[in-house]
Amino acid sequence: MGENASFWESLIYAHPVCTTWKQEAEGSIYHLASILFVVGFMGGSGFFGLLYVFSLLGLGFLCSSVWAWLDVCAADIFSWNFILFAICFVQFIYVTYQVRSVSFDREFQELYSSLFQPLGISLTVYRKIVLCCDAEVVTLEKEHCYAMQGKTPIDKLSLLVSGRIRVTVDGEFLHYIFPLQFLDSPEWDSLRPTEEGIFQVTLTAETDCRYVAWRRKKLYLLFAKHRFISRLFSILIGSDIAEKLYALNDRVHVGKGFRYDIRLPNFYHVSLLETPPVHPSHHLQRGSPRRKPMGITNCSSFITQ
Repeated sequence: MGENASFWESLIYAHPVCTTWKQEAEGSIYHLASILFVVGFMGGSGFFGLLYVFSLLGLGFLCSSVWAWLDVCAADIFSWNFILFAICFVQFIYVTYQVRSVSFDREFQELYSSLFQPLGISLTVYRKIVLCCDAEVVTLEKEHCYAMQGKTPIDKLSLLVSGRIRVTVDGEFLHYIFPLQFLDSPEWDSLRPTEEGIFQVTLTAETDCRYVAWRRKKLYLLFAKHRFISRLFSILIGSDIAEKLYALNDRVHVGKGFRYDIRLPNFYHVSLLETPPVHPSHHLQRGSPRRKPMGITNCSSFITQ
């Protein structure tokens, strides 16, 4: 204990306490360096936040080096600040290279800004998602079918970038698919990774459309490597299916002015006593909200937007 106490005492009392303070202030270069440090540490996260931090901190260390060389004339202070300036400069070059390496085409950049960036997805993660679809945007001409009922296999997951898709079953209109919505989220959710299936609806382009497509096997491999991306797509697909369910809900009526509500499936049984009980869940396949509820009167009241 005595040796430890003497060590700390020597560390504390090795230098005399300041009895008089320097009256004149340091030069403007020192104060400029301090301002750059304060502003630099206010940077955010992400690539551009790192560029902001390293650029201002590097300038701050450079000013400190100049101050140590001209005013203080201290080689050790100059050396440390110059080394830190060199480290910040190297980091700035490295981050700049990373930003350039993850640049995308215009459509993918707009897709990131509209869908993925608001969720806090970094460019590095988004780059893995884009590479999984081979960074390709597919064109679907007007009145051409993306999928045909009972014929097209479910072998991919697609996201509409532009245009509008019409969804029909047995020739009857169900709902539209708009940009930033998945084309086949119900079909994707209805199958396990090892299962195969075919579309129960027809998807037709009402306008010239552009979409991004991920092959099922390739996307599942990406999910296996990156659990975060798997959870991200699970949330996006679940939200997309909910939107499609509400789109169907807005078009289904049960007669006499009553609207069928998927959130309260038994409500209209009380309102319409003469209508036999119907359980729509029996007619909805797992994860397939597009299938038309059966046993509901006045289904011809489906209208287009």
